[in-house]
Amino acid sequence: MAKSRSFSVYLLKKGFDSHNALKDGHSLDNLTKDTKKLPAGAEIFIADNVPSDPWWKSYWGVERDLRQVSKGAVLFIPVEDKCFALTFGHTAHYLKHDSYEYDFGLRTTLNAIDPARIRATDIFQPEDAKRERVQSPSASDLTFFDINTDESIIKRLTGAVREDYKGYFRHVTGANNIRISSRMAANEIVKLCQKLLNIYECEDFKKTFPEIQNIAPVRDPSTIGELNKLLVKAFQEESRDVVLTIPEILDYENGFLVSYSGAHGPRKSYDDVFIGHYRDFLASRSIDDVNVDHLKHHRINIKDENGVTKRSFRIYECLLFDCELEGQHYHLCDGCWYRIEKDYLNKLKNSLDPYFKEHPVLKECDQVREDSHNLYVADTNAEYTCLDKTNISPKGQTFVEPCDLYTEKDGTANLTHIKISTRSAALSHLFNQGRNSVELLRLNGESRDILKALVKAGPTSPIDDKKFSVTYGIITAKDRVMKSNALPIFSRISLRRVIQSLALMAVECDVILIKDNVERKATGAK
Repeated sequence: MAKSRSFSVYLLKKGFDSHNALKDGHSLDNLTKDTKKLPAGAEIFIADNVPSDPWWKSYWGVERDLRQVSKGAVLFIPVEDKCFALTFGHTAHYLKHDSYEYDFGLRTTLNAIDPARIRATDIFQPEDAKRERVQSPSASDLTFFDINTDESIIKRLTGAVREDYKGYFRHVTGANNIRISSRMAANEIVKLCQKLLNIYECEDFKKTFPEIQNIAPVRDPSTIGELNKLLVKAFQEESRDVVLTIPEILDYENGFLVSYSGAHGPRKSYDDVFIGHYRDFLASRSIDDVNVDHLKHHRINIKDENGVTKRSFRIYECLLFDCELEGQHYHLCDGCWYRIEKDYLNKLKNSLDPYFKEHPVLKECDQVREDSHNLYVADTNAEYTCLDKTNISPKGQTFVEPCDLYTEKDGTANLTHIKISTRSAALSHLFNQGRNSVELLRLNGESRDILKALVKAGPTSPIDDKKFSVTYGIITAKDRVMKSNALPIFSRISLRRVIQSLALMAVECDVILIKDNVERKATGAK
């Protein structure tokens, strides 16, 4: 039986092939003429690096010759009117980022994988830029991985393929590219690529994973061009809706530094990723009129503590942004635009809007800081107690703030949580804070006693009866009539999840949009 071999496969976009898919100035050697078993029209480029010593040789003073070398290759295979790039070794970074189809690996995997034999998933939550990898000790279906496809984007999927594809490959991992194990011989690779193209172009995944359709990648270049214009406009206006993050899971066990590059000048290193640092980088280079080319050319570099670059990403790949275009809602993450299904948005709006209310007290904010606003409300309204920065967690446990403002009405203890900003990450914290506080108060008598002491509750307090309600006050310049549409898409999804959790505890919830009278700008403060 033929030996199974691993292949890493990229599908190039139309118009890209061996002549223009590699980065300018690459160091690969074209060895097509010296290779005997290539398919017709294929070309192969070799990475033949110079041998070097491992770092620990000189560190420990080892005298034996221990030269090591990295070898690799990129093979281009034309199939129909497309071209595939097969990478071997660490050579994928030689491909231009805009040369290949970003959804090829994941879509092909969704079409080919056995839905009952999934092994691992990487998911991304755009709301708070959280990434997670979940592995199963045995093959499982998607429910094992507890993925809420309304809130998360599946970035990578690994598992066994369906029976009808096992003659081509048996295991598959899909992200931007696809990694497969196959026993097919060199003279059958074109056939394999043809099959991958057919699998990519079919829509079987819509039946196997129907909920994934709610969030779909955008592939139309003209639409992407218009969306990029909105991104640049928001970036130039220093909108808080534009967020910078890292587009993959990092190993935090090793220390790292962050720097920016792509324009001449000295580089400064930071110990965190923050869009204000990138703005400082632009200012130091006197770049005022930022465009998409800048965002795609400039890079964020992840270095080890010795200053050696380990990973590098285009700024464009690291931006998170929500916007609307011609009545459709779009989200940018990992350098890809995603369209949010319109029917899904309508269902979301219909379920959330009834919770958005007018409030007799929480109407406007004239204060710069949240804590100042909370104190003002309590000072000017005797029925409110400010509990901002107080703690109700039992001794020795993690700090839990009960709420920002407390009041009692109609025999119910109302916990009001306030947040300035409609940024997804900030709202995620707000919504979860409200749910976590109620859960603790309902489950823990010590926490209820602490809360009663804080608010000087009487002997018949609703706190004893565990009768709570939650109010979320969001301070924003957006119009109240927008209701749930004032929030980013993934914040709406998060809010719905929290409201459902509160309903299971018989806890009523209101959302208040508080008019912000302070002009705010995302200039550099976190």
